Amino acid sequence: MSTEASAPPERERGCLGLVASACGGVEDRLAAELAEPAAERGWRLAVTLTPTAASWFDDRQFARLQATTDLDVRWLSRLPGVPRPHPDPEAFVAAPASAGSVAKLALGLADNQALTVLGDAVGAVPMVVGHRVGPTRPAHPAWQGHLDALAGAGVDVTSLGAAPWTELLDRLPRPGVR
Repeated sequence: MSTEASAPPERERGCLGLVASACGGVEDRLAAELAEPAAERGWRLAVTLTPTAASWFDDRQFARLQATTDLDVRWLSRLPGVPRPHPDPEAFVAAPASAGSVAKLALGLADNQALTVLGDAVGAVPMVVGHRVGPTRPAHPAWQGHLDALAGAGVDVTSLGAAPWTELLDRLPRPGVR
């Protein structure tokens, strides 16, 4: 057994992991306010949706999102032996992120492909999480602890609120710049 530490995986320069969960607006705003502007800024997109978020898209909305990338938009885990469909991104934006996705990410739970790719990158890759939660969620006693855990790992966490989602892209390094 080797005692040498393995090198971290090589990240594809200019590749942005864009991850979305089922929150109000995902089907209408993800392409318009995140995917298209990110592509215009020079990012190659590796888009992953939670299975529930994927079910919210109609054919037209899905085609618009797929048109922003040369990679398949994914929401299911791959089977053993199937090649990885996405390279390792150099940065991530997770938005919209539901309360459940934020909590699971903070706790290290990966029960779907979207949370798996995010969980593997926490603390290792620049990440911005824009959450969209109900007005009473911040009163939950565990909520602030989830936000603090992510922030403590270097994740830039913010509420999407009413602002354009595009503002999340301003929090990232430029594509291909570390």
